Amino acid sequence: MEILFVHNNFPAQFKHVAPFLARQPGTRVTALHKREDLPDEVGGMRLRAYAPARALAPGIHPWLGETENALIHGEAAARRALAMRAEGYAPDVIIGHHGWGELIFLADIWPRARIGVYCELYYRGTGSNWDFDPEFTGKPNPSADPRARYLNLPFDLSFDRAVSGLSPTQFQASTFPPAVRQRITVAHDGVDTDRIRPDAAALLPPGIAGDAAIRYGDEVITFVSRHLEPYRGFHIFMRALPAILKARPKARIVIVGADGSTGGYGPRPPTGTWKDRFTAELREAVPAQEFSRVHFVGRIAYGDFLTILQLSTVHVYLTYPFVLSWSLIEAMSTACAIVASDTEPVREVVEHGKTGILTDFFDVAALAERVIGLCDAPGERRRLGTAARRLAQARYSLQDCVPRQLRWIDAVARGHA
Repeated sequence: MEILFVHNNFPAQFKHVAPFLARQPGTRVTALHKREDLPDEVGGMRLRAYAPARALAPGIHPWLGETENALIHGEAAARRALAMRAEGYAPDVIIGHHGWGELIFLADIWPRARIGVYCELYYRGTGSNWDFDPEFTGKPNPSADPRARYLNLPFDLSFDRAVSGLSPTQFQASTFPPAVRQRITVAHDGVDTDRIRPDAAALLPPGIAGDAAIRYGDEVITFVSRHLEPYRGFHIFMRALPAILKARPKARIVIVGADGSTGGYGPRPPTGTWKDRFTAELREAVPAQEFSRVHFVGRIAYGDFLTILQLSTVHVYLTYPFVLSWSLIEAMSTACAIVASDTEPVREVVEHGKTGILTDFFDVAALAERVIGLCDAPGERRRLGTAARRLAQARYSLQDCVPRQLRWIDAVARGHA
């Protein structure tokens, strides 16, 4: 069977299932992507890059920006696909992410291929990330609904000729219209729970988070987000730090993530970076000596990221009603004691009092109180962390998730929704 994976940042969500398929006899895997740093072949997978021919047109209507971007990417992917077809390539199955428009025209180029769509999120103008946080959404936005509809056009055009979809969580699947939802299988991407595990010998050397090493048993409060932005509650966490730093004089705060200058999932900051904006708030609220215990490590090597989780005394995860981060599952797999936002995607994996502690997203004082309380309760931390790891192993291990993804891909190949 010839399988084509499509994702501008491949392997992304297919990092486990694509290499697994490439190792199976009788299956050949090819990937269509936009990265400039990948070779032509890796792990038995053939990699084929496309490049957009142009940028967005200046002055385009703001509601149409994402739509034009999807068409630009869809056209570029289609041109590369036409070249592949001219060389004799014809996939039996196409598995791709809908977000960047790359799938829009592939059914026209390979009409016999069966298509499966990775359904990450369907945008809604109300009752969603768009209107969740009044600090940044302000008054009701009359453009939210039509903008959301335009943001969904790449999905609508991609799914129109697909067999079925795959979502990593029940919450994300629930954002899609009912007629689409009934054609979506829920199977998480999976995490390597054998590798991502507690380690009492963990050590973070000097220079990564301050001048001193961090050893297992040190008091460390961790926060992780690909981009330090409001969508992931960065502002709420920073505003809880003055109380936490005052109550825990030996605690070190380790914050992982890019500075938010590009906005991340949410909008760009009006000026500067989200990190600068909320760090300025924190500096005004705490003495310099206390601020010296706050360490921004930026984007770091994956091994160092796992070490930070293994050293965590309390891990904080906050999010709008949005895509669930892999980092939460990874923190659970390392048996972190977790304080997380009581929002719908989180409630799917963190049960209050059993696998973590939930707190109102906007209640800064409550967040600080829960973190401080767990720092003072080693037995409770062990109980919560142990339960969190067991859940990660039972529900999100590769041994569980990859077979479910394979069954879905097999159903797509057979044309079964």
